[in-house]
Amino acid sequence: MSGEVYGTQRPRKKRWGRRLLITFIVFLVIVLGLLIALDRFAVGYAERTIGDRVSQQVADQNASSEKPDVTIEGVPFLTQVLDGNYQEIRIQLANLTGPAGNNRTVKVANLDVRANDVNAPLDTIRNGTGDIVAKTVTGTGTIDYPQLAELIGQPGLKLDEKDGKLVGSAPLQALGQTFNVSGTATVAVQNGVVQVRFSDVTAAELPNVPIVRNLVNAYVQKLSVDLRVPELPLKLAVQKVEPRPEGLQFTAGANDVSLNAGGL
Repeated sequence: MSGEVYGTQRPRKKRWGRRLLITFIVFLVIVLGLLIALDRFAVGYAERTIGDRVSQQVADQNASSEKPDVTIEGVPFLTQVLDGNYQEIRIQLANLTGPAGNNRTVKVANLDVRANDVNAPLDTIRNGTGDIVAKTVTGTGTIDYPQLAELIGQPGLKLDEKDGKLVGSAPLQALGQTFNVSGTATVAVQNGVVQVRFSDVTAAELPNVPIVRNLVNAYVQKLSVDLRVPELPLKLAVQKVEPRPEGLQFTAGANDVSLNAGGL
């Protein structure tokens, strides 16, 4: 009799053990799912909040753009909140349009902004006091060549990139004829202003006589342009401009940016 009782109890204990293990695994899966859902909810809320504040800052600068696309990099998000440090916050502004000086407007198809090494202590976020600081903030954008040619304002001007340089060509009226002149431009940044200056403008068919040379020199002056990039969020200042196949690409940057004061 004792052997029969022992034999029936052991399978029951095994079944009970399996059920307990399955229940525990299901519980862990549910908890993990809830934590993931909470993490994604928290990061989504933070991204929307940042996007709303950047939109307001763009509007305050007399500019416009589509709704910012904000991504807080790094998973999980909640561990970054508790640690008070964020790897990277990426903000993309599509169709940023703003004043460029002299009653001109510049449109940037996509401004890609990245704030790195963001220090945001939990107490600062909770109490709303103190600074949230990004060690570095960088932004890149492109002004396409048709738009740049329009801003220069010379009929028939065509711009492109060749061997890393900005080149242009345009028709020029001289001696009762139309000649196609071409040249290379230098591009530089001075006090946040993009300067485009053409030089070595030539045309094989043009006679090398003083009157023609004076016409060419006068035309070269008309090809020069000072272009102010629309005021950028997060105190970004244009630091470098370089010709690319798709257009004139500018790079802006700032260090130790207080995101509280910069629109976030």
